[in-house]
Amino acid sequence: MNEVRLNSILDNDFYKITMQNAVVKLFPKAKVKYEFINRGAHLFPEGFASELRKAVDAMAELKLTKDEKRYLKETCPYLDLPYLDFLEGYHYDPSEVKIVQKGNELKVSVEGYWYRTILWEVPLLALISEMHYRMNEMERNSNRVVLEKTIEKSKKLSALGVTFAEFGTRRRHSYRVHQLVMEALMADRSGAFIGTSNVHFAMKFGIKPIGTHAHEWFMFHAAEYGFKMANQLALEHWVDVYRGDLGVALSDTYTTEVFFRQFDKKFAKLFDGVRHDSGDPIEFAHKTIKHYENFGINPMYKYIVFSDGLNLEKVEEITRATHGTIGISFGIGTNLTNDVGLKPMNIVMKLIGVQAPNGDWIPTVKLSDEPKKYTGEPKMIELAKEFLRIS
Repeated sequence: MNEVRLNSILDNDFYKITMQNAVVKLFPKAKVKYEFINRGAHLFPEGFASELRKAVDAMAELKLTKDEKRYLKETCPYLDLPYLDFLEGYHYDPSEVKIVQKGNELKVSVEGYWYRTILWEVPLLALISEMHYRMNEMERNSNRVVLEKTIEKSKKLSALGVTFAEFGTRRRHSYRVHQLVMEALMADRSGAFIGTSNVHFAMKFGIKPIGTHAHEWFMFHAAEYGFKMANQLALEHWVDVYRGDLGVALSDTYTTEVFFRQFDKKFAKLFDGVRHDSGDPIEFAHKTIKHYENFGINPMYKYIVFSDGLNLEKVEEITRATHGTIGISFGIGTNLTNDVGLKPMNIVMKLIGVQAPNGDWIPTVKLSDEPKKYTGEPKMIELAKEFLRIS
């Protein structure tokens, strides 16, 4: 069995790079914890932890190359030059990652300074996913089938007249399948495919890296400043760093209803749009349109990026329901990078704690628009709901 390894430090989602830049600038002393969550109750074969440990240890050798630094400097001028110098000297520290296996159960956690540990989540999930299929000797569709299916999806999306990006790094079948998908999407350049969240593949294929921030940005702010101030300060800090660039706001960390209470006219005008990641997408679109109209903003000058478990059917349904009412785009993940005839994994890794100045750990929570996607300690979830008046 060939070993699973990453071969670029940029084999990661772009929002990890953009958030790391902001964290280095604003929160260099913050310490955090992450934890692997096995939502799909997947079983891991004997020896899985030791193989994952080898792959994690090997990541210490990854370094930003001169070409990669030049690419980021030229493609992403909003990234601070001191940050790019920092990234050039950065290396993964495997001691930040703990991996334990008991029987078929796998536990993975990360702890350390936020500016360092923020890059672990996506590659860890990608490694776990690829190893799962490799070590269980699960046979996927042929390369030809993967290419043909991807091209067919791309053509159907083009026919709908929508734009879409590839968001599938975290739960991809494998690096090889991810590359095949990118090759297919680049082969069918009809204008619908506009970019990828994966920085390595964006550079490799000469296409735009796409992403802004993730739930952890808001979760950290809640732990640091309180639930009521989390959305507002997270957005303020984002604007402070990026001054109008990277203007898509994630809306559902503490439910869309709470988000829109704080997404006032200033933010509505400053940000180019919002990202939908849980709950009913069409209902969300109607709420967003109404929110903009209440401020006298034409929704057609704004847009929604839909990114919640999308497939072609969902994209078509959303497109038909929102056509001509607001700008729309789609971020499609697992349905592109893990549609190979096998069941995709349902795994995530979440920020679970932020260290207070006195050394105590403050638990973090995510509420989202779907209760089944809540993460965090039950007591803290109830506290957040009480503070934010969520029924």
